[in-house]
Amino acid sequence: MQATVETLEGLERQVNLVISLDDIEKDVKTQLQRVARTAKVQGFRPGKAPISVIERSHGPGIRYDVINQKVGQEFDKIIKEADLRVAGMPSIEPKAEGVEEGQVGFVAKFEIYPEVTLPDLSSLEVVRFTADVGDEEINRTVDILRKQRATYEAREDRAAQNDDRITLDFVGTIDGVEFEGGKAENFPFLLGQGRMLPEFEEAATGLKAGESKTFSLSFPEDYAGKEVAGKTAEFTITVKEVAEPVLPEVNEEFAKSLGQPEGDTEKLLAEIRSNIEREVKNRIQGRTKGSVMDALANAAAFDIPKALVENDVQARVAAAREELKQRGVPNADQMPIPAETFAPESERRVRLGLLVGELVEQAKLQVTPEQVRTRIEEFSQNYEKPEQVISYYLSDRQRRAEIEAVVLEDNVVDHVLSLANVAEETIDFDDLMGTM
Repeated sequence: MQATVETLEGLERQVNLVISLDDIEKDVKTQLQRVARTAKVQGFRPGKAPISVIERSHGPGIRYDVINQKVGQEFDKIIKEADLRVAGMPSIEPKAEGVEEGQVGFVAKFEIYPEVTLPDLSSLEVVRFTADVGDEEINRTVDILRKQRATYEAREDRAAQNDDRITLDFVGTIDGVEFEGGKAENFPFLLGQGRMLPEFEEAATGLKAGESKTFSLSFPEDYAGKEVAGKTAEFTITVKEVAEPVLPEVNEEFAKSLGQPEGDTEKLLAEIRSNIEREVKNRIQGRTKGSVMDALANAAAFDIPKALVENDVQARVAAAREELKQRGVPNADQMPIPAETFAPESERRVRLGLLVGELVEQAKLQVTPEQVRTRIEEFSQNYEKPEQVISYYLSDRQRRAEIEAVVLEDNVVDHVLSLANVAEETIDFDDLMGTM
């Protein structure tokens, strides 16, 4: 007789499991006899100890394992007969009531995967992002590279301005008392780079070598230095040197410094353009993918298994601890990380995962080997030796699977874009690249 699967709440289900004690003891006896053949028991030759002795030493452990095995087999049988997909691990507890003599009972509570209903893709509102890459964007990128390789020339007559390297002495006090970290000599920094607090940079701007200034500075409440956070200090600064940036010319030497072995500036600019276009393409695709996934997630209207959400939350907590450990944070493994912080994103990830899986299945969006190789070849262009990267990813199953997952998402995005209401939006190059 097939066991009845009870519906509890949402995706939760319950089923009663009944195991015959005779079947349990039969398997226990078989296991004890197997162990007895080789068991070494004090006072007996190997394999000659009586079953009663083996029962006392090994019986409880063997019986526990046999019961677990029987319960698991019965649960799997019932689930298969009911044609259910279990999400996560079931919770199985002993059951005393309603169990006949000669049997042992358990109750299993578990969740099932939901029936995923795909939204009407033609009703989705999504955005396909674009960005222009022209000579102006290339020139600005070259200027950034030049600034990164700037040298500095001291100028006694120069008033400090953005991008200058300022060297100064400073001393700060709170209520007339100096505080730790509030004093330095010959301290250099680049003006306008945001390294110092705004009041500090504003006070230094316009000063020449040899000039001093006293000003008030309010530390933010969340300032890293807890002893001064939220307090107001008075600083006196004395500029020792103002150095003007001198940018390198775009010439053979500059090209070689950026890895162009021949020092060919035309080839360098072509490489820069190619790199920028590739990076812009990746970022644009990322934004468009985000729009598509948001639209899918917002249109999804089905319950999701709590167990899958909890698994994702715990994985993210573990990843957060591992990141802290990599940063050298002491006792990262014991650091309390509130799981509820990750819950909303985990719910979204699980819902999207189920929805995307159903969409891939119904629309037959599975990845082809040709797509994977093409994506790996594109990805390899970010490296000095692309052919080695291609070989590495094609020969490593785990790495190849990572690329397959990316390509699968691309297939989903392309499919949704082909059916949804798509608005085009051009993003400013600086906004896209995070530059000013």
